[in-house]
Amino acid sequence: MATVLKNLSDYDASKVPSAKDMTFGIVVAEWNEEITKALAEGAVKTLLKHGAKEKNIEVKYVPGTFELTLGGQFFAEYREVDAVICLGCVIQGETRHFDFICQGITHGITELNLEHNIPYIFGVLTTENKQQALDRAGGKHGNKGDEAAITAIKMVALQNDMMD
Repeated sequence: MATVLKNLSDYDASKVPSAKDMTFGIVVAEWNEEITKALAEGAVKTLLKHGAKEKNIEVKYVPGTFELTLGGQFFAEYREVDAVICLGCVIQGETRHFDFICQGITHGITELNLEHNIPYIFGVLTTENKQQALDRAGGKHGNKGDEAAITAIKMVALQNDMMD
């Protein structure tokens, strides 16, 4: 659904399971730091709001959005996490670089989900300009970090339910 039709931070809290016993890795791109830092703050705040313990949330940084895939893979290989939230921001520029980065990160995160059998959450903004990104990083359209955190909690709960 288009963001202009829904606020990314609006959700029914009664439909969100407790994150009390869940562990999360969050990989954040340093590129467009003003935006990605706000996404990370939103994600952490939302996880804590739903019961995650601070000690069970680990945040790591990678240089850019393209590197989120490998950073996320490192979580699966070197940490015990129930889900990985990947946060980045790609703003359309004058070249096709935008297309290649967006395609690569989308494919990479999909592959991580299938390869590691844990939820990898796509929390990447792909916008036409900086204002659109700011609007989705705590601005008038909410915070994609909030949405990514809720998705992570729900996917961990689904996986746990399926394993019972």
